[in-house]
Amino acid sequence: MSTAPDHLRLAADFEPATYDQWRKLVDGVLKGAPFEKLVNKTYDGLTIAPIYQRAENVAPIIGRRPATPWQIMQRIDHPDAKKANTQALTDLENGATGLTLVFAGANGARGFGLEATKETIAQVLDGVYLDAGIAIELQIGPAARMAAVYLAEYVKAKGLDPAACDIRFGLDPIGACAVWGSSAHDWSEIAPAFTEAVKKLASLGFKGPFAVADGRVIHDAGGSEVQELAYVLATAVAYLRALEEAGVALDDARNMVFARLSADADQFLTLAKFRALRLLWARIEESCGLTPKPLLVSAETAWRMQTQRDPSVNMLRATMATFAAGLGGANAIGVLPHTLAQGLPDSFARRVARNTQLVLLEESNLAKVADPAAGAGGIEALTKELCEAAWAQFQEIEQAGGAFAALVANLIQPKVAATRAARQAAVAKRRDVLTGASEFPNLHEERASVLKVKPAEAEPYGKPNITFKALTPIRMALPFEALRNKSDHVLARNGARPKVFLANLGTPADFTARATFTKSFFETGGIEAIDTEGFSDPAALAAAYGASGAAMVCLCSSDKAYETHAIAAAKALRDAGANHIYLAGRPGEQEAAYREAGVQNFVFVGVDALKMLTDAWDQIEGA
Repeated sequence: MSTAPDHLRLAADFEPATYDQWRKLVDGVLKGAPFEKLVNKTYDGLTIAPIYQRAENVAPIIGRRPATPWQIMQRIDHPDAKKANTQALTDLENGATGLTLVFAGANGARGFGLEATKETIAQVLDGVYLDAGIAIELQIGPAARMAAVYLAEYVKAKGLDPAACDIRFGLDPIGACAVWGSSAHDWSEIAPAFTEAVKKLASLGFKGPFAVADGRVIHDAGGSEVQELAYVLATAVAYLRALEEAGVALDDARNMVFARLSADADQFLTLAKFRALRLLWARIEESCGLTPKPLLVSAETAWRMQTQRDPSVNMLRATMATFAAGLGGANAIGVLPHTLAQGLPDSFARRVARNTQLVLLEESNLAKVADPAAGAGGIEALTKELCEAAWAQFQEIEQAGGAFAALVANLIQPKVAATRAARQAAVAKRRDVLTGASEFPNLHEERASVLKVKPAEAEPYGKPNITFKALTPIRMALPFEALRNKSDHVLARNGARPKVFLANLGTPADFTARATFTKSFFETGGIEAIDTEGFSDPAALAAAYGASGAAMVCLCSSDKAYETHAIAAAKALRDAGANHIYLAGRPGEQEAAYREAGVQNFVFVGVDALKMLTDAWDQIEGA
């Protein structure tokens, strides 16, 4: 409740609206339809209602210190160390406050990355003042495990005070095994080497944290928010337990571990996920007999939501993700450049990634309020639901023997696979929209500029003596992009793309809506639509189709116009040699008559677009 005088409060002259009043308005709009029609479900089955009351008696969930901005982390992954150094200095000179050193073979390398050598680290960090408040975060894989040691040696060689350097070393042996689907050793052999490395770094005076529980392992593989949170908890607890068994006091051990979460364009789920992690970690600390203190949480915008096609839309997705992670209390955020799915980003894409954060911090002032979502009924409810569901899954993992044992037993992977399959089905049916890929394509877009650097093939370290199902990173747009790539190859070979002729029937008022929908539908698969002015004469329609050279044809009009024109038009098109005829819209009771006239498929909202387009390509390639 505001403590401001009534004459200063917004809407002070109006009576506060009640929940019942809002519900009455909603019910009026629904006109008898059930309220449950407006209730959504997440991929975890969590309920999201359309309206909530304010949450009472809740306290802010504090992540960063009040009014403290998050660290603006910039990705350094150019394989050429000298060029990587130039990128790093440019980033720091233009607003970045930290550098994420991505090594080849790391979970987030995306095909590029630094070489894990002493010389590379020295070259990349040349001119970077590590003791001047610049944050460094490492992303390393099995083959780059020595990078942490080399960085420590570099700091010592420079005569710097390790305690004055803000370095997150990013050791994550469990995460590496999860992505590779294999391990050279059992956890009983990995844990001692892991704890020895952490203790050695700590003994040199570094304050850490040293190990990371990386939720990207789950998110990149298509998993859910609950699965990501449960995995992060289980991995962090595994590292905590290993350090305690190695003689590290729990109060010190918890400072040696941090978390990394993916942030995607679902702002409410992302915001609630970051808040939930802090509550869950506090519960872990309390279970250890510790007084909770804020966990350091690093964020990175999601890989799986990136598209190769219309990559500028990735800027918008990254902005939403950064917004949500920032408000959710992330201590550091890294934005993947919008062209990363096409190759190694150039200076423009890197500048956009930096400026995404700078604008949100310096112009929108997002960091000025600690936990602005506190008290918001919807966010509080979602945070609570995430906590309860994630805690239950975390307990399942613990009962299986912990994170590593659960991976070896393939306990985690089937849950992720089921969620991934549900996501892929939603993308295929265009319920989950990927603008530029699954909706609103632009067949004439120019390819983005990226650096001409050949991707590197990563290799696992050591002989995989233990194997299990891998949590392989994916991008949700890839199936649609594969069809677009086919279209590009056909264009390059033949000088033209495959085409679908839009057989618009009646007047523009009849056909415009469905013609527009159909054009977008087919062009997401790289099949170019030939628009027309509209026909009422079947003979004229058949002649226009014959002259178009299109492989396919789709009837487009209103249901009422179909009653008059569709059957005659379909017969005329079939007689003119149309091998495959579509109709835009649900067929309803006329399906049998339409099929008898020559219509084979129906294009409408909710149909499996990916399957229909794939089948269309099978016909094109088989012709």
